[in-house]
Amino acid sequence: QVQLVESGGGFVQSGGSLRLSCAPSTVAFGSIFRNSTVGWYRRSAANERELVATITSGKSTNYGDAVKGRFAISRDNAKNTVDLQMNSLKPEDTADYYCAAFVLSGATIRPYWGQGTQVTVSS
Repeated sequence: QVQLVESGGGFVQSGGSLRLSCAPSTVAFGSIFRNSTVGWYRRSAANERELVATITSGKSTNYGDAVKGRFAISRDNAKNTVDLQMNSLKPEDTADYYCAAFVLSGATIRPYWGQGTQVTVSS
């Protein structure tokens, strides 16, 4: 069962903005999601999966070099979502974007992935 759902993808011109959102798909997973590190990743036809950004439950953030200064990841605890604000988009940002929640299970960390949302940036 997919535990995460992404939304907000679409088509935008170069220089434009989009906002992606990641949320737990079930109430049961909600508290796990709230207490987990969540990341956004992307995969394009030319590239393997690439880190976009991560945010911990304490709201510490980390960004991939390709998006630093243009993208911002945030958590909305009231809505229990992790959002990705993407500004100054470039054609090379075109990809399928996935969110993942990293859940501590015993001594291991297990990732839970969403099904992805497509972002297309035209030149």
